[in-house]
Amino acid sequence: MIKYYLAVDIGASSGRHILSHIEDGKMILEEVYRFENGMIEMNGHKCWDSDGLFRSIKEGMKKCAELGKIPSSMGIDTWGVDYVLVDAEGKRIGDAVGYRDDRTIDMDKVVSEVIPEKELYARTGIAKQPFNTIYQLVALNREHPEQLEQAETLLHSPDYYNFLLTGTKGAEYTIASTGQLVSPETKDWDYELIEMLGLPTKIFKPLSKPGTVLARLSEEVKEEVGFDCDVVMVTSHDTASAVLAVPSKTSKFAYISSGTWSLLGVELENAICNEQSREANFTNEGGYNYRVRFLKNIMGLWMIQSVRHELNDEYSFAQLCEMAEEVKDFPSRIDVDDNRFFAPDSMIETIKAFCSESGQAVPQTPGELAAVVYRSLAECYDRSIRNLEAMTGEKYDAINIVGGGANADYLNRLTANATGKTVYAGPTEATAIGNISAQMLACGDFSGVEEVRNCIFDSFAVKTFLPEQ
Repeated sequence: MIKYYLAVDIGASSGRHILSHIEDGKMILEEVYRFENGMIEMNGHKCWDSDGLFRSIKEGMKKCAELGKIPSSMGIDTWGVDYVLVDAEGKRIGDAVGYRDDRTIDMDKVVSEVIPEKELYARTGIAKQPFNTIYQLVALNREHPEQLEQAETLLHSPDYYNFLLTGTKGAEYTIASTGQLVSPETKDWDYELIEMLGLPTKIFKPLSKPGTVLARLSEEVKEEVGFDCDVVMVTSHDTASAVLAVPSKTSKFAYISSGTWSLLGVELENAICNEQSREANFTNEGGYNYRVRFLKNIMGLWMIQSVRHELNDEYSFAQLCEMAEEVKDFPSRIDVDDNRFFAPDSMIETIKAFCSESGQAVPQTPGELAAVVYRSLAECYDRSIRNLEAMTGEKYDAINIVGGGANADYLNRLTANATGKTVYAGPTEATAIGNISAQMLACGDFSGVEEVRNCIFDSFAVKTFLPEQ
């Protein structure tokens, strides 16, 4: 009898249910359901439709039952930092406000009055981002302190949906680590820091190691979807799942989890929380087996996606790459780390303004715009990998690119040339594969991470891009 595992992989624009099983020693994937996602305006804030997302989670589970492919376990992964509060009766308090909402503007200044930025980084290892959970909670405490007073538990997005599925509350380590409130030393909440910020410590439940089996489905959910299974707290931050799925044959490797964001980093045994890494904007997030994901968050393909959308989706990504190659000598570059590119009203106008303000040629055509974005990203990858090597004292000969961006052959080729390193691209479904891998490890199908990564390498196509001589 085939043993199935279900990954529910929820991204900022869509989600999907992917079933997997082992066949002839290889991991087989099957997408059974896909649904839309996105922030909506609610009560003056950009929010997630958490009720709609939960309905979609259950609809995808029903599809498994219809196919007669019942998973033995399932796991959910999402983006980081966002959370909901629930009261003692398990009801959500307030809206599920999203990370692109502007409520956190200037909250870094508020926090720095309590704890200086350098000290905050030294004790959490997390790079300052305006959307981090720490700033969201401080903003909430100023706007709606009554919600924190009513709260019994804080649940990050995947933990919340696990709770709705099972009725059991849990807090998983990798997703919690993204918010700048966890100690990389204790692998648990920094309760002293939480108290310093005037936040209620009672809502922060002890963290569980990724791969922990949370519970079975509740009776209500079991009846609705047509089956029962274990719910596993996987590496529930999507990047943590993607990194677990890097098909490297060595223990030392650099990676880029490439999608809307580009997360460039390495796996370490211990966090690097010094001033050099802070100034370089590197962060120390949690990974499987408490490994540290030492990485830099780079704007990523969000920029070219936005440009394409503003061009009314008239051109495919392949066409944009072809047009960018035709004007490859266009000289202008942008700083993709500049916060102005985070959520601009117009990405195209923001790119043009940056070039104009920096005294560079202003891109006018779609090809010139694409060339600026793609080449700026590749050059940022080069700077970042060199910073990383200087901080870790290691030399990395290759970069493993996983996630949807592994299909971006043009950018992968530019990256190989810019860095002078071999680029291995694939698998594209890394996040779902990592989610499933954590479940398979929890169920004992693999002896450890090395074995599961070898299986991934043998199961999925990996492209090689060599730097031009």
